Amino acid sequence: MGGERWERPARPGRPVRAGLVLAGCAVALCCVGVSGLGLWNVQVIWRADGPVRDTADGFLRELTAGNTDAAYDRLCADTRTRWSRIGFDRWVRTPPEVTGYRVVDVSVSTRDGRPRGTVTARLDRASGVAEERRLSVVRDGDGWRVCGDPY
Repeated sequence: MGGERWERPARPGRPVRAGLVLAGCAVALCCVGVSGLGLWNVQVIWRADGPVRDTADGFLRELTAGNTDAAYDRLCADTRTRWSRIGFDRWVRTPPEVTGYRVVDVSVSTRDGRPRGTVTARLDRASGVAEERRLSVVRDGDGWRVCGDPY
């Protein structure tokens, strides 16, 4: 045993341990990001329920009052390109006209990161018939608007 020196063996686990720590940090960061995005979606949906209901309620209130100009102003830009103000007025006034309504349900979801709502309403017609209709309500510019064929 003369003159040989003892050397400590190399530590093989350091690169693997560093890789596992970095992978763990990346997974934790992803989890925080996903949960943050989920909370943001929940907040957007929760905060949109009232404006969606108010938009549909205002639109239906204008229709039952016969104020088609004000109801037309509550339509989204896309729907207004398909309906002229005069055409919308004639369509709404076609018998049997809506004489009353009741909002039955409001649901809000996100599509492509944008909130959208669906309002189910029970419409009472002048003929005595009641029917359920769904109104699509979307964020349009600075406010909410009824979109699609609403009536």
